[in-house]
Amino acid sequence: MEDYLKLFVEETSFYNRLVLGTFLPESWWGPLPHMLQGWLRNYIGGVLLYFISGFLWCFYIYHLKRNVYIPKDAIPSKEAMLLQISVAMKAMPWYCALPSLSEYMIENGWTKCFARISDVGWPTYIINAAIYLVIVEFGIYWMHKLLHDIKPLYKYLHATHHIYNKQNTLSPFAGLAFHPLDGILQAVPHVVALFLVPMHFTTHIALIFVEALWTANIHDCIHGKVWPVMGAGYHTIHHTTYRHNYGHYTIWMDWMFGTLRDPVKEDAKKM
Repeated sequence: MEDYLKLFVEETSFYNRLVLGTFLPESWWGPLPHMLQGWLRNYIGGVLLYFISGFLWCFYIYHLKRNVYIPKDAIPSKEAMLLQISVAMKAMPWYCALPSLSEYMIENGWTKCFARISDVGWPTYIINAAIYLVIVEFGIYWMHKLLHDIKPLYKYLHATHHIYNKQNTLSPFAGLAFHPLDGILQAVPHVVALFLVPMHFTTHIALIFVEALWTANIHDCIHGKVWPVMGAGYHTIHHTTYRHNYGHYTIWMDWMFGTLRDPVKEDAKKM
């Protein structure tokens, strides 16, 4: 068992060398405890992913495709985007604590993670990953809904994110503009799922970082019309009604629990 757990440590150590070794002198990070190295690596990776994806996406939709996807008067102001960046950057150090903690639990054998797909085979890997994503979808839906339904949670945590409640205040940079505890709570299902279903470690880490790209995507106000994806069209409605479309990747949970509102039907009502 100890030899197998070393595979996880070797993998995270590789990621540490890859990221930290690229951006920092080894004398700065080498003496740090392994878990702290992981947190620093996640922080650097998270900041880079947030800014690179955010700037590229904003440049594309607001400049290269100006008036194609979003009318000129619906483009958020620079002030709004700078505020979103400020909120996200204050929360980022805390966000990075969760994947660092999950790595620690995985490396110590507390979860059902496995290191290599060959350990279970591709069919089992695919089935387990699908179950993992269903658990995550279910967990994020209910966590998100409770953050709205329980008034103190909304007032002191989630309201920080919902100051962006109109199309001209939403941007890809709003994707991580949460109170730190709010952002962590909504990501907790990713960690809880590790105790319920065997999950490939690398895939778990990748999905944590995919969250940053996905949340940027669903705050750009562009309805992709890809069923059953819970895209920006659905999430923009969530930011205007506060009572619909709590789901994350798909519309299924909202459909099952009666909170779904379709952007196409909403547009039809306005015509």
